[in-house]
Amino acid sequence: MAKKSMVNREVKRAKLVKQYASKRATLKAVIEDQSKPMEERFGATLKLAQLPRNSSAVRLHNRCQLTGRPHAYYRKLKLSRIMLRELASFGQIPGMVKSSW
Repeated sequence: MAKKSMVNREVKRAKLVKQYASKRATLKAVIEDQSKPMEERFGATLKLAQLPRNSSAVRLHNRCQLTGRPHAYYRKLKLSRIMLRELASFGQIPGMVKSSW
């Protein structure tokens, strides 16, 4: 089980990313638009830099929904490999059975 503080930090980052997503997108569109004057694009760059760092989607880290484990994460199931195996062994995941031969 991951530390509660680390899981809470990721939840906080996810909230910030969602909150500032539209603002960041509009500023990035202005920055990448070559038809705009250089001063306007530079001003948009400065405004983008003023936003909280944790509002950037790059800073998000995938964690297991059940344990908070950051490594060996399956995106499709939002689980770590350990919980995936455990749930599959107990028959909690439909259509998935533990392999044996």
